[in-house]
Amino acid sequence: MAAESMSLLGLEKTSLRQQALAALRRAITSGELPPGTHLVETELSEMLQISRGTLREAMRQLQQEGLIAAGARGRLSVRHLDNKEIRDIFAVRAALESLAARELCSREDRAGAIAALRAAIEKMERAAADGLEDRIESDLDFHRTLCRLTGNETLLHSWESLEGSIRMSIMFAGLERAVQNMSVQRHSEIVDAIASGDAGRVSETIKEHMDGAAAVLVA
Repeated sequence: MAAESMSLLGLEKTSLRQQALAALRRAITSGELPPGTHLVETELSEMLQISRGTLREAMRQLQQEGLIAAGARGRLSVRHLDNKEIRDIFAVRAALESLAARELCSREDRAGAIAALRAAIEKMERAAADGLEDRIESDLDFHRTLCRLTGNETLLHSWESLEGSIRMSIMFAGLERAVQNMSVQRHSEIVDAIASGDAGRVSETIKEHMDGAAAVLVA
């Protein structure tokens, strides 16, 4: 791991653990730290200018998020997602987001939720002319909003616990495949299904969306 190639420098002195966590998460999900990279405490603590104890706290959180994993002799490295893991992640996403969509679908006052989701789609449209990172953020924001609008904090927390792995699966699939899953039309179909109030249609639309996204990423 070459220190000179990294941009994990210059943290403020406040909330060092959170800043270290954010910096490492960004480096992993952007591909700056590619899958399989061994994470050496002495190097990282020096780059981030934090104690090894603070670094370990951040890395424990990254393990919980599924971004890093322990290998032989407990050595930590950036996790590599195989095809089965990606399919599993999207199957769980389908279950969570289907639950969220059905909840919104059943509400008589769902107009506000539909408006918020259409606003998220407009954000995706604007991001289409930007770089991959902005497009990923707008795509994830749509799905996060879908879960948040239910008011079910357990559901939202469960979805957010997958977010790191979702980002990795998107980034490491490559630009061409990643953008195929960011179609505004495909996301509009989800909102239209919710607006219809048809729970069966909602579940089928979400399943098709996630099955299709996983298929693209593992192709």
